[in-house]
Amino acid sequence: MIDYIDIDSPLGRVRLAAQNGELTGCYFDGQKYYPELTPAWRHHPDCAVLQEAARQLELYFAGQLQRFDLPLAPKGTAFQQEVWRALSDIESGRLSTYQQIANVLGRPRATRAVGAAVGRNPLSVIIPCHRVIGGNGSLTGYAGGLNRKQALLELEKAPL
Repeated sequence: MIDYIDIDSPLGRVRLAAQNGELTGCYFDGQKYYPELTPAWRHHPDCAVLQEAARQLELYFAGQLQRFDLPLAPKGTAFQQEVWRALSDIESGRLSTYQQIANVLGRPRATRAVGAAVGRNPLSVIIPCHRVIGGNGSLTGYAGGLNRKQALLELEKAPL
């Protein structure tokens, strides 16, 4: 069973999902790969991890939180998991490129694969895929939309 709640944010509605007490999803309404509700999903506003994620997101959007402290369990391949761990190391207000992440992973030729894994991040904002930009400094792809990516980076006072 997947527990979920929908919350409002300054950048639109957000769906939070959890399984077994761990956060598995944080999706902006309408973003690419937005999950559809099936019978396996249960609206559960009393779920502790969902309540805590909502609280921390509220603090984040108010500029009072830079790093999330939640039990996370994003679902993905071993390579995706590796990329998402690397994303989690990018500090608030900092930027990285797909190439830099590939280099950190010891796979300098995997830039495109890194990009694909970044794009499939199921925990938008919480695993900060918005902090990844193109090698030329451009704001490239973001499943939640480039306008949201720019707003998140501005909130974090990242050098654009």
